[in-house]
Amino acid sequence: MITNIGFGSLAIAFVLTLYSVGAALYGVRSKAGAWVDSARYAVMSVFFLITLAVAALIVLMLTGHYEVAYVYEVINSGMPLYLKVTALWGGQEGSILFWCWLMSGAAFIVMLRNWKEDRALLPWVIVVTMVTLTFFLGLTIFAVNAFYRFWTMPNGAEVTSVFQPAGATPIFPYNGVGLNPLLRHPAMIIHPPALYLGFVLFTIPFAFTIASLISGQKDDHWIALTHRWTLTAWLFLSAGLLLGMWWAYGVLGWGGYWGWDPVEIAALMPWLSGTARRWTAFLIMLTYTLVILGTFLTRSGLLSSVHAFAEGNLGVPFFIFLSLALIGMFGLLLYRWNDLEGHGALTSLLSRESIFILNNLLIMGILVVCLWGVLFPIFSEWITGQRITVGPPFYEHAAGPLFVGLLLLMGIVPLTAWGRSTIKTLGAAIWKPLTAALVLLVIAFVLGIREWAALLGIGVAALAGCVTLYDYGRSVWLRHRSRGENIFQSLWRTPGVSRRRYGGYIIHVGFSLMALGVIGINMFQTQTQATLAQNQSIQLDGYTLTYRTLEVWDTTGGSNLAQAVLNVSYDGTLVGQLFPTRNYYYSIQQSVTLPAIRSTLKDDLYVVLADWQDITTQSATFKVYHNPLVAWLWIGGGVLILGTLMAAWPSEEKRRRNRQVLS
Repeated sequence: MITNIGFGSLAIAFVLTLYSVGAALYGVRSKAGAWVDSARYAVMSVFFLITLAVAALIVLMLTGHYEVAYVYEVINSGMPLYLKVTALWGGQEGSILFWCWLMSGAAFIVMLRNWKEDRALLPWVIVVTMVTLTFFLGLTIFAVNAFYRFWTMPNGAEVTSVFQPAGATPIFPYNGVGLNPLLRHPAMIIHPPALYLGFVLFTIPFAFTIASLISGQKDDHWIALTHRWTLTAWLFLSAGLLLGMWWAYGVLGWGGYWGWDPVEIAALMPWLSGTARRWTAFLIMLTYTLVILGTFLTRSGLLSSVHAFAEGNLGVPFFIFLSLALIGMFGLLLYRWNDLEGHGALTSLLSRESIFILNNLLIMGILVVCLWGVLFPIFSEWITGQRITVGPPFYEHAAGPLFVGLLLLMGIVPLTAWGRSTIKTLGAAIWKPLTAALVLLVIAFVLGIREWAALLGIGVAALAGCVTLYDYGRSVWLRHRSRGENIFQSLWRTPGVSRRRYGGYIIHVGFSLMALGVIGINMFQTQTQATLAQNQSIQLDGYTLTYRTLEVWDTTGGSNLAQAVLNVSYDGTLVGQLFPTRNYYYSIQQSVTLPAIRSTLKDDLYVVLADWQDITTQSATFKVYHNPLVAWLWIGGGVLILGTLMAAWPSEEKRRRNRQVLS
């Protein structure tokens, strides 16, 4: 009964998405506003129907209906309640349904706004959002249905189907397989929803872009309408990437947080997209393309990744949809190209406009590197019959200098002016923060850093941070002098003058701090490995780890847990204990290694229980990594999220205007 409700809701939602597209197009053609309004109400109804389907699937998971194939694959009786709920996005079928729900929710919110002044955009926004949702709903119904049940045919064959085949009898498994152990981590509760929200919300600016091009609007009004949507999408995508890095660092046990995995890159590419006048429409379209491409790569089984589903039958429909979308949107872009001409010309190579163009060119360069690295194995297999993979060294050597260039631009752009800047004016503005950055660079050199690449990275990061803090401090001082406020009042109130500007400043500081973490682990990571008997020790970079004991027991969750205890000393002083573990899950015959991490602002000591030989002899093999400065990556990520929240937060005037519109 519950499966029929869930599937029926999806089927009705699918029909309504088709109706909304048809009604919106007919309303435009016949100039009948009632049809457009009908399409708008249909879009809003779709959200409630998909919500009902999602609720039905969650009920099936919570109540252990293992006759439903998806429930059987991702749930078992030993899983805690929160994992049974989050298993909604733990498999391919559920994740696509979850994507549809988020997409319908975003469309619902868009439909709630007052369209009186933007009536010409409404039907086309409906068409674009609902065509996208129709495609994904079609996948959930016809290709990866989460409501398929197990049946036994008269000849003994087992099949899956929503409805009972003729002569078939239902199968009721006693228990399920359960969620992949790698996904049973706190970060994975938030990481996929954050990424999906980022992907989905980028669809809204894309819809407004297409709507403005089709309706022939030549002003920037549509950009203003979608600015907050773009920032919010970027916020969630940033959070998703950071949580994914934290998960990889804390679960996979390879000593790092970013392996240039194809799925990591698929999420990174939309995040990189920026905006400019003629660039705006192009990059928003590119972002939408990368969103669909990223979903395609991770859900089709085309690429091998720890993040991706190993098998999939979605490759052909995704490829067709993506091809048609590319042809349509870039054909429209070329058709309207002359209407997108920017206002005014560049008058200075050092102006803020020039810096932004260079910024976009660098971003495009990184996108090309990432896209080529992801697609090259596919192309090589098609052409030669042999899949040639691209490893981290390719990305680091090709994209690394471009990232340094972007960080350098962050240090320059706050000091440039719109219209015209000169070397003299830029030099007068930059010498103080540049001096501070050089002082920090000298300190790094005195502390023992000699690698030129590390010194370059630290210098650029220091410059970006110092320029940002200097420009903010200058604004605070001017406010303090002009208004006679207490300096602490000016520190607090200055960001309220322009949340977008000062939120951007905080984002720049976040990037600078993250750069320290990246430099630390990539330039100075050291590692060692040893098999130890009880009370034997291993040394690395001043740390001494003494192996004390190993305990092994069966858990109530259906796994066998091995946990080692190591004393940690630094320069002969005991600083704590670490407890690396290895968990073997009987039901799926898979081991998960959970590293133990001692983290400080200076460094991380990262210990992995690689193997243990015999519980009687207590011997065990450990991998030990020393990761300098990596904590600053997480601190900088938090600062970046804070800055994005500030930039996206509406001003009091904006909130007052919204209240007037709603009333």
